[in-house]
Amino acid sequence: MRRLRLKLQALTDEAFSPFGEVIQKQGHYPKEINYGQTRKFAHLAEIDSGGNQGKAVIHIYRSRPVSLPFRIEMMEKHPLGSQAFFPLHNRPFPLVVAPPSERLDIESIQGFITNGEQGINLHKGVWHHYQITLEETSDYLVIDRSGPGDNLVETHLEVPVFIEGAF
Repeated sequence: MRRLRLKLQALTDEAFSPFGEVIQKQGHYPKEINYGQTRKFAHLAEIDSGGNQGKAVIHIYRSRPVSLPFRIEMMEKHPLGSQAFFPLHNRPFPLVVAPPSERLDIESIQGFITNGEQGINLHKGVWHHYQITLEETSDYLVIDRSGPGDNLVETHLEVPVFIEGAF
């Protein structure tokens, strides 16, 4: 049976730009606010709630860890709005994504690994695997769209894709 091995690459603004935005302090210069008590790293990502009575909502997801190699069996997309994930921990976590399209092209799947301090904002329509956590149960702040319309499309892979352990 055919299977694909996915090598994770470092998460950078440039490499991730076809899929969304990297949310990180690195490369952004803070502004002093609140009489010098706070440093504001502004406009790190743009939330797309898709109009049509859509609104941005905030959640916390708690994810159980997986072991590598990990088999990717499904992917999903949100056609009506963006979805952001930001870790509430300091450990690297993998991301599995593919460009927006009507049908998922398995050959276009890419993998990234964060540095532990980065989050991401997926553009609407980007195929992605649900949150993957390594080592221990971890929390993530998630911002996505709520409102009318079907904002979730899932597809199951006919060819298994495996995340390998060396990155």
